[in-house]
Amino acid sequence: MRLFVAFDLPSAVRNALATLGQRLKPECCAARWVRSESMHVTLKFLGETDPQKVPDIRAALAPIRSAQPVAMDFRVLGFFPNEFKPRVLWCGVQATPNLAALAAAVEEALEPLGFARETRAYSPHLTLARLEPGDALENLARAADALKSYDFGAARESEFHLFESVLKPSGAQYRKLAAFPFVKGTN
Repeated sequence: MRLFVAFDLPSAVRNALATLGQRLKPECCAARWVRSESMHVTLKFLGETDPQKVPDIRAALAPIRSAQPVAMDFRVLGFFPNEFKPRVLWCGVQATPNLAALAAAVEEALEPLGFARETRAYSPHLTLARLEPGDALENLARAADALKSYDFGAARESEFHLFESVLKPSGAQYRKLAAFPFVKGTN
């Protein structure tokens, strides 16, 4: 099974990003747009995982705590790796410092179970679309640039989730396997 650890999104943020997607889709028909119900803020991608490891993963994640919820603002549009050779259109996540600390705690908790630490610095974002080289991207880049400082909403999260990703011809579908309240004093 394919697993990842992530925050879910509030419906207001999903709706704002769905509206954005409808606005930008005509600018690049070849892009593969992420459905708003599939958007999430990833803390750690685990990849293909033996289902027998799920109880150990749950046990490793359960004790993770933070003194306060993670506050996130969703704004700024950009491209990975850059706007000159775009492969991914993303929405930025500006968050309180405990988001990076939480991601590091997830990494640390899962490393003894055989999940390698990420070599890149943690960069929270929402993937909006995947792009192929050669797509006519000039119009999309221009339209995204005009919206790059738009505010898509905010969230205040006090739990993260273990998700299963089921790959289907219509795109990945996600199923929550477990919820982990992480604010001290909550269970």
